[in-house]
Amino acid sequence: MNKSMLVGAVLGAVGVTAGGAVATYSLVGGGPEYAQVLAVEPINETIKTPRQVCKDVTVTRQKPVKDQHQIVGTVLGAVAGGLLGNQVGGGNGKKIATVAGAAGGGYAGNKVQENMQANDTYTTTETKCNTVTDTSDKLVGYNVKYQLNGKVDQVRMDRDPGSQIPVDEKTGLLILGQNQPAQ
Repeated sequence: MNKSMLVGAVLGAVGVTAGGAVATYSLVGGGPEYAQVLAVEPINETIKTPRQVCKDVTVTRQKPVKDQHQIVGTVLGAVAGGLLGNQVGGGNGKKIATVAGAAGGGYAGNKVQENMQANDTYTTTETKCNTVTDTSDKLVGYNVKYQLNGKVDQVRMDRDPGSQIPVDEKTGLLILGQNQPAQ
């Protein structure tokens, strides 16, 4: 074989190999295409929603008192006591018994009317309302810990990226959403 032909073949082989290496390097982009995900932590926000809860309850109330000082009971008791006291004894003893009967009957009548008024009640149904707060958790994003070119970092994402995050070949930044590289 001719020496110049051999030199040409060697130079051609070197040229093809170098060209292939350059082409492969530009296709690969010279760096990683993905960042490796190390951990994903969901971020939740607590939502508080107030609402009103109403229910019907039975309520017992005292009827309005017409005779606040129990005058009718006192007078009726005094009359009845005086009549009973008048039936006892004679002379001055009868007068003392009548006065004592009237005083005791007046006191007793007052207390009887007072008890009757306290027990004079009615029952009604009322609607009672109060505010309660419902709480719920809403997923708002993810804290993602990743490794790129030997460096560990963290980014917040709106979705769980899985095991890898794409990297923009030109800028070397993470692609977090619709063609949006991370800053």
